[in-house]
Amino acid sequence: MLATVITMPTIFFGHGSPMNAIETNSFTQYWRNMKFEQKPKAILSISAHWETSGIRITSNKIQKTIHDFGGFPQALYDVQYTPQGSEWLCKRIQELIPKAQLDGSWGLDHGTWSVLAHLFPNADVPVVQLSLDTKLSDQQHYELAKSLGPLRNEGVLIIGSGNIVHNLREVDWSGKTKAYDWAKQFNEAIIKAVLAKDHKTLINYKSLEGSRLAAPTRDHYLPLLYIVAQEGEPSIFFESEYMMGSLNMASVIIK
Repeated sequence: MLATVITMPTIFFGHGSPMNAIETNSFTQYWRNMKFEQKPKAILSISAHWETSGIRITSNKIQKTIHDFGGFPQALYDVQYTPQGSEWLCKRIQELIPKAQLDGSWGLDHGTWSVLAHLFPNADVPVVQLSLDTKLSDQQHYELAKSLGPLRNEGVLIIGSGNIVHNLREVDWSGKTKAYDWAKQFNEAIIKAVLAKDHKTLINYKSLEGSRLAAPTRDHYLPLLYIVAQEGEPSIFFESEYMMGSLNMASVIIK
């Protein structure tokens, strides 16, 4: 009897503050309670926090924990999330993306491990991280994401980690501002496009009102393209969760 092929979901996480790795709040509780029909064979993560010239994939046998931030409590630097890498997944990615090169200099940055520490707290699923190639256009990132689609039928959970709205320069550190008008305007337009599968708008997001302030750099937005490029029906969680005016935790799951 042939085994049933289960198509893994694919998820974009608004990862927010690195402190989510060690805090208990509505976001981390949701992540911990997420269930999967089948435990992933491996995880492929595209994080906002690894940009390279050229396409790179982490080739470590055991992934390193990258503490790519400063000024946080020691407890956050003490966190070690060190799952196995996956030689099989690295080779499979290179079959799908021949230009991808192995890279043992990186590991898992907080865009990846701050979420996975709750999703799979035992670090018992192999993880590989794919870099964001700074030389590619937004359209090319989308097309690259399309080529990864077959992995979902091979037991691989593809996750993207960033934030739809992410502007640290405009943060209201007093906490008095829930969301600036431009943040809400941009987020709502993106969510509408996600649910409508309007990929043209999602790729050309810079033409939307509020984009200059909501997504002043590409790094936190691009991981979303790697998820919406996949086949399936999208749904949203944390759609209206804003933080300090200029950050948004909206997340997308496609099944």
